[in-house]
Amino acid sequence: MTRLVLAGCGNMGYAMLHAWISKGVAERSDVAVVEPAEALRSRAMELGVTAVEDPDQIPGGFDPSLVVFAVKPQIMTDVLPVYRRFAQAGATCMSIAAGTNIGIIESILGAKTPVVRCMPNTPAAIGKGMMVLYANAHTSNAARQEISNLLGANGRVEWINDEGLMDAVTAVSGSGPAYVFYFMECLAAAGESAGLPAETAATLAMQTVYGAACLAFESDTPPAKLREQVTSPNGTTAAALNILMGDERLKNLVADAVEAARLRSIELG
Repeated sequence: MTRLVLAGCGNMGYAMLHAWISKGVAERSDVAVVEPAEALRSRAMELGVTAVEDPDQIPGGFDPSLVVFAVKPQIMTDVLPVYRRFAQAGATCMSIAAGTNIGIIESILGAKTPVVRCMPNTPAAIGKGMMVLYANAHTSNAARQEISNLLGANGRVEWINDEGLMDAVTAVSGSGPAYVFYFMECLAAAGESAGLPAETAATLAMQTVYGAACLAFESDTPPAKLREQVTSPNGTTAAALNILMGDERLKNLVADAVEAARLRSIELG
């Protein structure tokens, strides 16, 4: 089991923590949460872990092998220095802050600190997340495995070998759930405009997206082929796809959205 410090326990930090505890990949006694906000700290304590306002309040003798930074990118450079003692003691440090590159973290915690960047997404709260990671050269294989085991409770884990890809990862899977949620909103609104009761339209939209995603994930057939299989020539689906795919309008719109998110991730760094 991993002994860890979780710095920040907002929505994403709490979602990850909840899965670690509920799935038994982390023992309650091996987790210390640092969270200045009283309400968020109390929520963490309800899971049975130690939760304190300041890292100096972490009980003596609590020596983590991993420190997870789940704070906003804008405050990372303010938060990092007070955790330098854990890095100097050999702890691996993992950040989920979008845009904060490993060089920044190393410059504060020490050039030889084992550092991992992680880009999760919100389905991590139910164990269905996409957890993408990049590690610096000082991160051992044992630490990588330790982190993979931990984050496996949150969903699928993938390691990449080029940190430069993290901005694209952020734009696709980090922000991606919001795109899908918005598509659900739009599909439900269109159903309601077509005459369906609001509740029925919402149910149809959510279940359709859920079912299609499950089918794509569990099938060996690529999404493009699945789309073709449900599209009869001159049928209703074809009529709709003529709108979405005509002049590649949806493809271009999604590409523009992902690029905007990627560029913002770079700015945050």
